[in-house]
Amino acid sequence: MAAPRDPTSFTIERAALQLEATRIVTAADAAGISVRALGSVGVALHCAASSALLPRFDRTYADIDLAAYRRNARELTALFVAMGYHDDREVFIASEGSRSIFNDPARRIHLDVFYDRLDFCHVIPLAGRLEVDHPTIPLAELLLSKLQIVKINEKDVVDAILLLLDHPLGSSDSEVIDIDRIAALAGEDWGFWRTLTMNLEKVAALARSYPQLNAAERTQVDDAVMDLKSRIDSAPRSFAWRLRARVGDRRQWWTDVDEVH
Repeated sequence: MAAPRDPTSFTIERAALQLEATRIVTAADAAGISVRALGSVGVALHCAASSALLPRFDRTYADIDLAAYRRNARELTALFVAMGYHDDREVFIASEGSRSIFNDPARRIHLDVFYDRLDFCHVIPLAGRLEVDHPTIPLAELLLSKLQIVKINEKDVVDAILLLLDHPLGSSDSEVIDIDRIAALAGEDWGFWRTLTMNLEKVAALARSYPQLNAAERTQVDDAVMDLKSRIDSAPRSFAWRLRARVGDRRQWWTDVDEVH
């Protein structure tokens, strides 16, 4: 696998990436393929109101992250090639079909496609979930994809803040962050719970310190974090969760993730 690239050498305007992500999802829709955006571009697409805050933060954008089903990998590859992208086949083979990378050298656009699940520090299953929202993965998974990062960086904290500012917590996927979905996944896996609760505290603490946010925005984030933590902590817990909790922090509870570009 290639060494991680320097993101600063591949930055591109957010608006251009959002337009390209929308073009990709629209083309996939026409081909009968479920493809949804995630990552920072996905957050910007799904947070029309709070994305106005983005210019206040020092942000760079380098690629488009997408989710699809592995059963559509062949058709999706053909679609991307027809759209001008080059398939890095070695990534698909090395990942045993869990991931693909496509590049458009002329426009310097990089696509990272994850199949069936997001498998980073923790696993976020996507079976049956790509159909419930558009043009991104559901808001619950979009937030989880940020909060599951053990070594969370400021970019991901800002994305989590945007999601909490733009969408209320609830028990559905209709422009609402489904806290039942989040709580259920956290209740199955102690490690996931540990990372989520740890990162929610970081999100709240950093939101309080950001001069880019006004007092009302800081309070909104703080209240959402408290509500989400309360729901996670009160969710039923599996036997595996309780068993792993006995070990606690004495053993690493996450998977180390190597970037491939």
